[in-house]
Amino acid sequence: MRVMRLHEYGSSAVLHLDEAPEPVPAPGELLLRTEAIGVTLPAVRQLRGEGEQAPLPRGLGGEVAGTVLAVGAQVTGYQVGDRVTAVAFADAYADLVTVPTATASHIPGHADSVQAVALVRSGQVALATLTTANPRPDESVLVTGAASGVGHLALQLAKIRGVGRVVAAVGSAAKKNFVRDLGADEAVGYADADWGTPVDIVLDGVGGPVLPAALAALNPGGRLIYFNSGGGTVPAHALLAGSTTITGMTIRRFATTQPELYQRHDQLLWQLHATGRLRPSIHAELPLTDAAAALRIIETRTNKGKVVVRP
Repeated sequence: MRVMRLHEYGSSAVLHLDEAPEPVPAPGELLLRTEAIGVTLPAVRQLRGEGEQAPLPRGLGGEVAGTVLAVGAQVTGYQVGDRVTAVAFADAYADLVTVPTATASHIPGHADSVQAVALVRSGQVALATLTTANPRPDESVLVTGAASGVGHLALQLAKIRGVGRVVAAVGSAAKKNFVRDLGADEAVGYADADWGTPVDIVLDGVGGPVLPAALAALNPGGRLIYFNSGGGTVPAHALLAGSTTITGMTIRRFATTQPELYQRHDQLLWQLHATGRLRPSIHAELPLTDAAAALRIIETRTNKGKVVVRP
């Protein structure tokens, strides 16, 4: 089978299309024939060698959707022929992948694999972040990375939840109209000198150089939910001066500590999608052989919505 791997760390240019043996599902895993692969910023960071460096050559993790070809031992609730979306922690950019059932969910009949890979994992992150923030209708929310795969769903879900004022922070003027069309009440750029009236909650999916401005955008007593891997440092006196709270959120911990809520979120996402209230946007679909180009779109942060690779 074909699999995209890197043989050295760097940029998307280091990806190679290799031939590899077909994987075999371990206990608790499914073997999928992939039909869509969601391209994510964590995959870009894996390319750069940020965080834990696995031995080379290595494949990239990512969101996948496809059809079950084989079922590992100790698996219940799935069978050959099911259509599912899941997270593959390695070798996601491939014709065949193995995925743990803990990250898997069924794709309903009304949806295709591209919609599934754009909706489920990113939507789960967005919902978990909003649940952690727990905004009231009278509060305001600012979403950074609002044109990203997660961000563009988070701003829609905030409006669906009944948040009165949703502000979208983006990296370019071209993205401002995009987020307004999705329901953002206001759009600001990272480089803008003024981000407007302060907000009660920031959902920060960017971090790094954006974090200080995101923190400064909060009202006194505001709270920031940090759900990215972009780094950044917050001076303790800034928290003290604003009586501000920062909470970290990872979807893996959310799913493992609140599994029933995670499952309800999965059902909610599909219900909202089926009724047209939640609209995942597909920025681009590229073939597996152009995975490097797909990753460059994420590297340069030019995407408006989800970037998807098709084997």
